[in-house]
Amino acid sequence: MTLIIRNEQPNDIPAIEQVTREAFLSEAHSSHTEQYIVNALRNAGVLTLSLVAEDNGVVIGHASISPVTFNNGQTRWYGLAPVSVVPARQGQGIGSRLIRQLLEQLQGQGAAGCVVLGDPGYYSRFGFEAGQGPVLAGVPAEYFQALSFMGPCPVGEVSFHPGFDAQG
Repeated sequence: MTLIIRNEQPNDIPAIEQVTREAFLSEAHSSHTEQYIVNALRNAGVLTLSLVAEDNGVVIGHASISPVTFNNGQTRWYGLAPVSVVPARQGQGIGSRLIRQLLEQLQGQGAAGCVVLGDPGYYSRFGFEAGQGPVLAGVPAEYFQALSFMGPCPVGEVSFHPGFDAQG
């Protein structure tokens, strides 16, 4: 395995769509629109970071970060989503490598922090914690987690970019 984590390139877009579609196809808690969300965020110019995992020239994973807004005006916070790895390669640490690289780059760009909606058992390994201040309307608190790079987490309701409502 020659795994390379790198920034998305324009010619990666079809592969990112396919990887994302496949990764969420059997997920019960998925809207199955994640590939449309990535495209909507890209088209809106708000993909702050978008990385692919490539093995021997084939894109097998993708993860992205985009800005979120707080109802209290807090700035420089971002959302991690979606994270996709083709099913045949899941459980091999590829998603973890993508996430770690994204968070490192995000922190290096001076971000205040990052939020994620997902399994606390998985995302806690990267330092995300539930109940830290940020909330997402309609979501159980234990599944909405935050990682602050600078001081305590702000308290407030978070909104993701409208691109997360993309349906196709």
